[in-house]
Amino acid sequence: MAADPPTDGLSPPTLYWAMLVIACGICLSVLDATVVSVALPMIARDLRTEAATSVWIINAYQIAIVVAILPLATLGDKVGYRRVYRVGMLVFVLASVACTLSETVAELAMSRAVQGLGAAGIMSVNAALVRLIYPRSRLGRGIALNAFVVAGASAAGPSLAAGILSVADWKWLFIVNIPLGLATLAGAMKYLPASAKSAGRFDLPSAVLNVLTFGLVFLGIDSLGHLDFSTSTFAMLAAGTAIGVVFVRRQMRLPLPLLPLDLLRIPVFALSMGTSICSFAAQMIAFISLPFFLQYTLGHSAAETGLLMTPWPLALMVAAPVSARLLERYPAGALGGVGLGIFAAGLLALALLSASPSGLDVAWRMALCGIGFGLFQSPNNHTILTTAPANRSGGASGMLGTARLTGQTIGATIVALTFALAPGRDWVAMAIGALLACGGAVLSSMRVPLGARMKPPR
Repeated sequence: MAADPPTDGLSPPTLYWAMLVIACGICLSVLDATVVSVALPMIARDLRTEAATSVWIINAYQIAIVVAILPLATLGDKVGYRRVYRVGMLVFVLASVACTLSETVAELAMSRAVQGLGAAGIMSVNAALVRLIYPRSRLGRGIALNAFVVAGASAAGPSLAAGILSVADWKWLFIVNIPLGLATLAGAMKYLPASAKSAGRFDLPSAVLNVLTFGLVFLGIDSLGHLDFSTSTFAMLAAGTAIGVVFVRRQMRLPLPLLPLDLLRIPVFALSMGTSICSFAAQMIAFISLPFFLQYTLGHSAAETGLLMTPWPLALMVAAPVSARLLERYPAGALGGVGLGIFAAGLLALALLSASPSGLDVAWRMALCGIGFGLFQSPNNHTILTTAPANRSGGASGMLGTARLTGQTIGATIVALTFALAPGRDWVAMAIGALLACGGAVLSSMRVPLGARMKPPR
């Protein structure tokens, strides 16, 4: 017999075990979007492919998550969040096995796409599960912890990759997923709570339209990033746009749409989504372009590159809990604006690095980026999740992930474009990242007069 959903969160120690499962799943799925970036030059050399082509190893993962995250979030409302989470983790583990066996860029990219589908199952429902795990009186802590793990995992990728690559080749980046994923799956089977299931059937036509819209548009954008101006590229963009119009019109007629456009009518929610897209695009630009600069231009090894990028996650780990405390006193929009302003300054400082910088020159710039991103991320995620109604947790969770991954995919495409148009000029991508961070700071600051200060729900 299936267990009943908790009425007001779980009790310790089950609460702690359930959150550990959520944190492990987030770390695995988010880390795989960043650890590979450090090894990308090594993978490109090993598989004998160009730098711009190797970016597909990242894009395949990102695009798969983008096209699947909203349908899976809605499916979670229908069949239960923990079921989607468990299946997603299983797919992620099996795809990690396929990644370790890949011998060509095409094989690795396809395996990464399947891995992205599994990660989408994990990401689509993790925030909704947090709302089930924590009592209402402590929900703010759970959301802040969730945001911290997402941000920390994103930034810790380079350091973790450095540790692995210092003793093993790039395939071990995927091998380590297997035992960790199986352990997380076992924990998910035992500790994750049941959820109430919404009435009605899963909207399969909307899911198909969603996949076609995001898939065709992002594939077309990626082709443009690789300077492919062929008829097929523009055909993909045109078809994706046309299908997207049909998709949006369908969603506007539904009471509980797969694409929750109604949430975007909340001004603070919409601005927070825009802020998230800009910030993660800038972050992905840095995470892809910096390893090529540090390895190809400065001659560092992959392990040394990860170590040079380590001040970023360390600074973020210090700044993130501070921002959670500051959120109790200051508006989230102001914190986000200041944080992204600092982040932009760090990216610009990296763009202006000399041709032969010292380790300290690189370290303080990395730390500045980490401080800025840490100040921004927790308040922004908290705002997105708490401005949505409680019964729309799945939709808000899916939109949060969609914003993050859309930004990361845009960032990866920008890097591919700059690699093709300005080879060897890594500062160009970093300067674009700084401009995007500035745009995010402006959007975040616009929330202040709208009363974006969020208090923990009672």
